[in-house]
Amino acid sequence: MNLRQLEILRAVIRHRTTVAAADELALSQPAISNALKAMEAQAGFALFERVNNRLFPTSEAMALYKESEAIFALHAKLENRVRDLRESRSGLLSIVATPPLAYSIIPPALSDFLQQRRQTRVFFDVRRYEGIIEGVTSRVAELGFVLGLSHHPGIAHEVVHTGEMVCVLPPKHPLAEHPVISAPDLVGLPFIGLERGTRLGEAVRESFARAGAPFQPTVEVRYCNTACVLAAAGVGAAVVDPFSPRQGGSHDLVVRPFTPRTPAVAHMLWSEAEPLSRLAKAFLDEVRKASRVLGPTSPYASSA
Repeated sequence: MNLRQLEILRAVIRHRTTVAAADELALSQPAISNALKAMEAQAGFALFERVNNRLFPTSEAMALYKESEAIFALHAKLENRVRDLRESRSGLLSIVATPPLAYSIIPPALSDFLQQRRQTRVFFDVRRYEGIIEGVTSRVAELGFVLGLSHHPGIAHEVVHTGEMVCVLPPKHPLAEHPVISAPDLVGLPFIGLERGTRLGEAVRESFARAGAPFQPTVEVRYCNTACVLAAAGVGAAVVDPFSPRQGGSHDLVVRPFTPRTPAVAHMLWSEAEPLSRLAKAFLDEVRKASRVLGPTSPYASSA
């Protein structure tokens, strides 16, 4: 007997009439009757006794019914697995991100993504820019997220959000009432600079150079989030990406536009060596949604 015949047998046993079985399986009543005759001919024994237009399964038919339970349970499991794969609801996804994006765009996207995919496991690591590139090119991670991007052979990318660097200040800072903070405004005041050699650190240094202002940090740090924490503690002002001041909502900071305008563009990356999995594509959709919810990260747009 094939799977379809067993399905018909089980339906007739449940309903005891060919008409009801036909309704359940979306078949005609003659098709059900013909299938029963064919099954009995193949089996070589009766499957039902017919009494007053109702069909009563024989002991042999009930034995087949019970034995087929495991088959249909396995079939249902397989169908669920196919549906999960089609809807990207299960599997393993590996992602890496630099701190500003790891603590801003990624968390809400990951939350929404996993709420719909309880069987999915995610590996999520926070790294510096170089670690993101290495992770994506080596396929340790399927997706990477960075601020700023140079050309790297074999890496595909998409801009997920565009913003500009901002100046963060303690609430009682002498420049706190200024609507816009320029690089020359910060000269001679306590200043928290980003580490030399980092992408954002070099971008800020270039902005100071364009403005003709000397770059003289009192404290130098690697990450923008560290700069925000120190600024909130009163250590000084800092120029950081537009995402870091939003992290956790616990920083007591004044955030102002910074000039010269310094782009802070968020990119999502993946390897061109292999096509993206359905799971990765689904997560990218969630990141796009999360970035739209964040709204504009240009201080000039928000203060207009």
